[in-house]
Amino acid sequence: MPYDSVDRPSIERMVREFYTDVLQDDILGPIFTKALGDDLTNGKWYEHLNTLYNFWMQMMTGESPYQGHPFPPHAFIGPLYRETFERWLELFHATVYRLFVPEIADKFYKKANILAEQFMDNLGMNDEDEDEEY
Repeated sequence: MPYDSVDRPSIERMVREFYTDVLQDDILGPIFTKALGDDLTNGKWYEHLNTLYNFWMQMMTGESPYQGHPFPPHAFIGPLYRETFERWLELFHATVYRLFVPEIADKFYKKANILAEQFMDNLGMNDEDEDEEY
């Protein structure tokens, strides 16, 4: 039965399941494996997952000790492409719609989509559209 509310345990499950899928993905897996390893129980992943639990708690409930900025740690893990973010969103969509009722899954996905767009903006991926106008 899908979750009909957001709390720390539901977010932790979502994040773990999502990144389990990410590590198995042909596009995303190598990027995350290079940065953090291929074992979600290692020290790097432990730290990253805890950051993500706090991040998503902040994004979805406003209750969390997370006060960082999500982009800087990702700025130099590249190369990243629009297709990388599209695949990340695909897997995220599948995870949140599998685990949460549609109303909550919609909120998660909208926030993830905004985040992906901000990352692409920060990486200059959306500048190509602007260049074509001149």
